[in-house]
Amino acid sequence: MPLLFEEIDSQASPLGEISLRKRRIPVFGDRDIYEVKLGDEFLMSSMFVDAEEALSHLGLAAVQGDNLSVVVGGLGLGYTAVEALKDQRINELLVVDALATVIGWHKDELVPLGKILNADIRNRYVLGSFFDLATDPSAGFDPQHAGKKFDAILLDIDHSPTEFLNAANASFYTTENLSLMADQLKSNGVFAMWSQNLPEEHFEALLKTVFATVTSHVVSFYNPFQNSESTNSVYVCVKGE
Repeated sequence: MPLLFEEIDSQASPLGEISLRKRRIPVFGDRDIYEVKLGDEFLMSSMFVDAEEALSHLGLAAVQGDNLSVVVGGLGLGYTAVEALKDQRINELLVVDALATVIGWHKDELVPLGKILNADIRNRYVLGSFFDLATDPSAGFDPQHAGKKFDAILLDIDHSPTEFLNAANASFYTTENLSLMADQLKSNGVFAMWSQNLPEEHFEALLKTVFATVTSHVVSFYNPFQNSESTNSVYVCVKGE
């Protein structure tokens, strides 16, 4: 009989102790549920991935052209990256994460989607702070090609534009720093971002100081713990010419 709970790995990180766990909840059927925790805080669960997948689907739907170069900020359990790779227009995908531990879980295939990401030659892991790379366009996201421009940047790191995984991330959400990131997009390139909250008007207004168009999407999904619908949101922004 499978274990109902297993801690697969736990390591110190610059943000605190980060752990990967696997559990089974019999009432939810014969399935393994993977969870990532940072200290006492739950970062992600494989039970709730609809909005992470929608981030890729909605963001890439707004991108024009083929042979796309795309950045995913935040690896997590890999759902955003794997969903992005379903778009056959993608030529290369850079997945940026600040935690070597999380990248290691995928490279060592301790999480189910690691095998898919490792097998896709379009995928490349980049160890580094998304926010540092985003605000340094002369270097940029690709350590092999300084100053490279991308067709899309998909971001899923902070809980929302006002609730941060790390307090230092708050400085990213300004016209100046969003503009530095936008400099790394091609003409008509797309920036899309996940949030656990409903769309926030003040953040939409901020995005409009940088991008030609801003569209907010509400993503609804069933939450079995509450026996009701839950919502997240995805902001999709298109750069001008």
